[in-house]
Amino acid sequence: MGKSNAISGLTDFSTFVFVKKRIVISVSNDLATDQRVRKQCAELHEAGYEIWLLGRKLPNSMNVDRPYGIRRFNMLFKKGAFFYAFLNIRLFFKLLFAKADVFWANDLDTLPANAFVAKLRNKKLIYDSHEFFTEVPEIQSRPFVKGVWRFFEKASIGKASMVITVNQSIADLLKDTYSIDNVLVVRNVPEKGIAVEQKKKSELGFDEELALLIMQGSGINVDRGGEELVDAMPMIKNASLVFVGGGDALPELKNRVKSLGLTERVRFVPKVPYEEMMEYTSAADIGFTLDKDTNLNYRFSLPNKLFDYVMAETPIIATNLPEVARLVNEKELGLIIEHATPSEIASAVNELLANPERLKVIRANLRRAQSDLSWKSEFEEVLKRLSGLVR
Repeated sequence: MGKSNAISGLTDFSTFVFVKKRIVISVSNDLATDQRVRKQCAELHEAGYEIWLLGRKLPNSMNVDRPYGIRRFNMLFKKGAFFYAFLNIRLFFKLLFAKADVFWANDLDTLPANAFVAKLRNKKLIYDSHEFFTEVPEIQSRPFVKGVWRFFEKASIGKASMVITVNQSIADLLKDTYSIDNVLVVRNVPEKGIAVEQKKKSELGFDEELALLIMQGSGINVDRGGEELVDAMPMIKNASLVFVGGGDALPELKNRVKSLGLTERVRFVPKVPYEEMMEYTSAADIGFTLDKDTNLNYRFSLPNKLFDYVMAETPIIATNLPEVARLVNEKELGLIIEHATPSEIASAVNELLANPERLKVIRANLRRAQSDLSWKSEFEEVLKRLSGLVR
């Protein structure tokens, strides 16, 4: 903590009393690309806390340069039960000997180690659930695995001094499932004042004469509509499609593109830094969030890409899920389709592309929505409660 920060804290007694408190934040995915965690850390650092961000190092992890402490460790396993077990063992020993006043677990897969160490050391625990983890599609056909995670969440969530999640629907599910009283909602909205660099389509390698469609993010997974979007492309004229990011559906999407003869119209861009991803997003004419209602986690999701589209002023086509539809319809940010079928997707795209005036109105609505969606405002209540916890 720099001298100037400590001195400035003297002008505000509430800041001064916790200026040297240290928060250790754990994340299981690649901390270089997790924008929610980056925004959390930035707000906490600005508020005067010492931050130590702890996560794993992947073979293709990008370098991270931030004004707070970062520790990354390698993992022997990349997925499955051994991965999660080894992750929590590594976290346990890292946290056990870490200087800390608060342990902050991002998502259920980091919660067991954080909860155990917080109890052993009599420290405060914060649980930030980015999704309703026990309902993710990957474990719905595996009742034993689902039961293990439900056990860990039930055993730990009541010990948290603060529980945070990404939307009201998931907050209600957590309250009902675990009989807890108060879950704070912090939507993953954009940061105000973050400029999105505007690039022409041609600068990104696309034809200026064609509409550009995009699906982006780190979760381009099964049941999120990517397959149907590819299948819709033969019914959409004068448009290119780009997938930017990662996910388990990508191998199948690439095979589909090849089999349909769409290699000239559909492009794949791997995970890139957030700013570069947003260059593609801002150049696009339409952005997609097409999660299917196949599990509770997807039904009540509020995907990060939705807010990226708002920030980039990219009109949205989305499936009719409660949280997504509420935002898109209330602020008139695009079109809602009932189901992620190729015909419905193609019809919605063709409808928007045939109506430039409607697209112009939607972009104006997206600009207005930016002023209502501020990360700093969303996070304000967290800071207020945290100051009470660590005094």
